[in-house]
Amino acid sequence: MANCSFRYAEEKDIPIILKFIKELADYEGMLDRVEANEELLKKWLFEKERAEVIFVLEDGKEVGQALFFHNFSTFQGRAGIYIEDLYVTPDYRGKGYGIGLIKELARITVERGCGRLEWGCFDFNTPSIEFYLGLGAETVDEWTVYRVSGETLEELSK
Repeated sequence: MANCSFRYAEEKDIPIILKFIKELADYEGMLDRVEANEELLKKWLFEKERAEVIFVLEDGKEVGQALFFHNFSTFQGRAGIYIEDLYVTPDYRGKGYGIGLIKELARITVERGCGRLEWGCFDFNTPSIEFYLGLGAETVDEWTVYRVSGETLEELSK
């Protein structure tokens, strides 16, 4: 990682962000679920500022990204950071860029005074689970995530 750096995404980076989102979805066998497009990313990332993206770069080239946003812990009484996506392109895996992204997000979390850094991982993604556990991350087994979306969300909102 000698030639590694990080930078926040800018609006001009939307095509790269979307490319990485699709590559991650393809890796997870869920490319058919991607609804994101450049217009939506522009609206939610840069106009409404609901999430942020940092890139990891090798020699100035984007080789991975982390998309994250703030959540809030009522028990801690302060915000945390939730990583929605962490992705490094296959040709650059094993070089420490994933660890670099996590460390950079940990630095941002501490710098902002947040209480925790969290993320989810699919149960079938054994390589990622082993990577996270190797960093000292802990599973939160006493919680089950629930989701309402699509038609169910529309019906519930009425």
